[in-house]
Amino acid sequence: MTIPLKNLAALSRIQENWLAAKERKLLNWLCAQMPQYVTPDRLTALGMFGACLIFIGYVASNLHTSWLLLAIVGYVVQWFGDSMDGSIARFRRIERPSYGYFIDHSCDGLATLLILAGIGLSPFVTMDIAMVALAGYLLLSIHAYLAARVLGEFKLSYLAAGPTELRLMLIALTLMMMVLGSGPGYFGRLSGFDLFVGAAGFILILLFVIQTLTTGRRLARSERWEG
Repeated sequence: MTIPLKNLAALSRIQENWLAAKERKLLNWLCAQMPQYVTPDRLTALGMFGACLIFIGYVASNLHTSWLLLAIVGYVVQWFGDSMDGSIARFRRIERPSYGYFIDHSCDGLATLLILAGIGLSPFVTMDIAMVALAGYLLLSIHAYLAARVLGEFKLSYLAAGPTELRLMLIALTLMMMVLGSGPGYFGRLSGFDLFVGAAGFILILLFVIQTLTTGRRLARSERWEG
């Protein structure tokens, strides 16, 4: 099945992460509390502001590790804006499927670049390792967007983890940075933080390969070539 690009409202959203049900209840409650001047576009902008706070917090941690608190605040702000923009549009029945899909996921890519570039510019993780993680994220995003086009399914979680779980992992990593500092590690030039971020990037790339092969086989079965 190939879904027309104009029919994005028909996408089947697949979200099977651990916190999905509890997060949805919280988001629905927050949507009911939001005043009318809080619009989806303003929430998207707030999410990008949060990503900028994360970037600044990581870069400024070269001066003092206390700046990492700003990055943690940024994760909370970014979660609120990124999670609420689409939620409040659906809650108020003011969806703009094509516009929202395009703007939201364009901002997701830019926000992830800011986060991982900030981590790479911090004293805890080397930039080349951070860019491997960025490549893994972008590859898996490409798969999700392609699958949305050819299958009509938009997968929002992998291995029972989605964006919220990933943010919690990064917050935990940031807290460990504050506790352990940026001194020499046990792995030569690479620190334990490098290994963690690099392993996460490797897992994302591996998931991309597996999902690509799985989706390819599924499409091949549904579109058998007739000579």
